Amino acid sequence: MSQTLLGPRPSPDLVQTVIVSYGDGHHDAPRGDALRIDARPLRNPPSDPIVRERMLHSTGLDPHVEAYVRATPGFETVVQRGLNHALALLALPERRFRIDIHVACGGGRHRSVVVAEELAARLRAAGIGVETEHLHIGQPILT
Repeated sequence: MSQTLLGPRPSPDLVQTVIVSYGDGHHDAPRGDALRIDARPLRNPPSDPIVRERMLHSTGLDPHVEAYVRATPGFETVVQRGLNHALALLALPERRFRIDIHVACGGGRHRSVVVAEELAARLRAAGIGVETEHLHIGQPILT
């Protein structure tokens, strides 16, 4: 008689990962053990004078902001590295805990939101149950 050590694969409806995007400049980062991803090396839309006015009133949930951040050199590396780390943690034998992921940028409205949403989409495609929260998406742009 064979025995499976890992048990049945969890349903994607079961939350196994919570991803929180936030702005480091607000000084109230989420607490607790988490895989942390830094989106600050990516281009910051409000810092680009060509798109600044349009981006000031947008968030990472808007398609034009998403396209802008995705076009940043290094975007794929940041997301893929985070995905690889998350999948490695999720694959630990006898794991009995949820994997939290915190994605930071300066203000929490643009870069961290896009990275968090992309990471969530890739985890869902891998059959992982994911929730996202955008802690500072409604906060004013930091100067």
